[in-house]
Amino acid sequence: MSLNPVRPWRNIYRRKSRQIMVGKVAVGGDAPISVQTMTNTDTSDVRATLAQVIAAADVGADIVRISTPDESSTQALREICRESPVPIVADIHFHYKRAIEAAEAGAACLRINPGNIGDARRVAEVVRAAKDHGCSIRIGVNAGSLERHLLEKYGEPCPDAMVESGMDHIKLLQDNDFHEFKISVKASDVFLAAAAYQALAEATDAPIHLGITEAGGLVSGTVKSAIGLGNLLWMGIGDTIRVSLSADPVEEVKVGYEILKSLGLRHRGVTIISCPSCARQGFDVIKTVSALEDRLAHVTTSMSLSIIGCVVNGPGEALMTDIGFTGGGAGSGMVYLAGKQVHKLGNERMIDHIVELVEAKAAEIQAAEAEAEAALTGSALVQAD
Repeated sequence: MSLNPVRPWRNIYRRKSRQIMVGKVAVGGDAPISVQTMTNTDTSDVRATLAQVIAAADVGADIVRISTPDESSTQALREICRESPVPIVADIHFHYKRAIEAAEAGAACLRINPGNIGDARRVAEVVRAAKDHGCSIRIGVNAGSLERHLLEKYGEPCPDAMVESGMDHIKLLQDNDFHEFKISVKASDVFLAAAAYQALAEATDAPIHLGITEAGGLVSGTVKSAIGLGNLLWMGIGDTIRVSLSADPVEEVKVGYEILKSLGLRHRGVTIISCPSCARQGFDVIKTVSALEDRLAHVTTSMSLSIIGCVVNGPGEALMTDIGFTGGGAGSGMVYLAGKQVHKLGNERMIDHIVELVEAKAAEIQAAEAEAEAALTGSALVQAD
C-alpha cells in the first residue's frame, strides 16, 4: 500500500546474486524480480503463439518461455522473437541442436535441462551458439528428470541430488568460459523444492529462477505456488519467477504479480483490499469487487483501493489506502481519499465513481513521475554542460 510507512519488520533482504541479461531484462543483482510465463500453443503456429505472448506481456509478463521441440518450432521462433514485445526463452529438452537453432533464431535465453541435454561436448556446442548470438542460459534442473547416475547415488530425487546436478552443469558452463547463466531446481513437491532452493542459494551466487513445477490447476496451483514461492521470496531467495498452472498463461502472470505484491517486492496496478462480506454489508461486496477488477484491469499505475462492506473495519482500512469506499446504510457509503472522508456516495453510482477516481489518481501519479523524470534529465544536462 502506497500510504504505509516503511517498517523494519516489513523488509525482505534479498540474497546477493550476480546480474545477467535476458534480452533487455536484467535478472539478479538489484534488478526487480521478473515475472515469467510459458506459452502452451503449438509453437509452429506463429499467430497463435504471438497472440499468447502479447496477451501475457499486456498483463505484465517480463519474459516469456516457448517450447521448441522440433525444427518447425525453431523456424517459427525467428518471426516470434522478431515481433515479441518481451524477451523470449527457448525451452530445450533432449535435442541440443534445437538450442543452437533457437539461438540463431533470436532467442534471448536458452533453457537447458542437465538431465536430458547430453554430454559435455553437446553442452559446449550450445555454449558456443549462446556466445555467438548473445544468449543467456538457464540451467533448469527438475526433480522428475534427474540424471540416472544421481538417482543411483541418492536413491531418489532429493535436495542434494538436485543441487549436485545444477552445480555440475554450472561447472560445465564455467569450463567453457560462460557466465551469463541463471539456475532453477524445481519440483512439484513444495518441501522438496524449498529445501533444494535453500541449499542452492548457499552454493552459488548465480541468479535463481523460482518455480514449483507442475503445481496444478488455477486454484490448487495458485495455493501451492504461493506457499512455496512465497516462503522462498520471504527469505530473500529468487530473482525471477514462473507460476506453473494448468491454466491460461495470463493467469500465471497475474498470480505471479499477486505473490510479489503481497510481499512488497513488485508494484503494478491496483491492489484491492476487500472484505469477504457478511450480513453487515451495506452493498454487494463480492459483485462490486469482481466488477472493479474487470474495470480497472487496464490501470498499471501502482495504487491501493479498499472496498469494505461496513464500518467495522472500513474506516481503518481506508486510512491505509489511496482510495476507499465503506458501506453505510440507506443505500449509500463513504468515499475516502488518502485516508480522509470526502463525501457520501449512493451505491448505484459507486462502481463508476470509483473507476473515475482511480483513473484520475493514476493520471496524477503519472504526471508527477513524468515531471520528476524531466527534472532529473534537465539536471543531468546542466551538469554535463
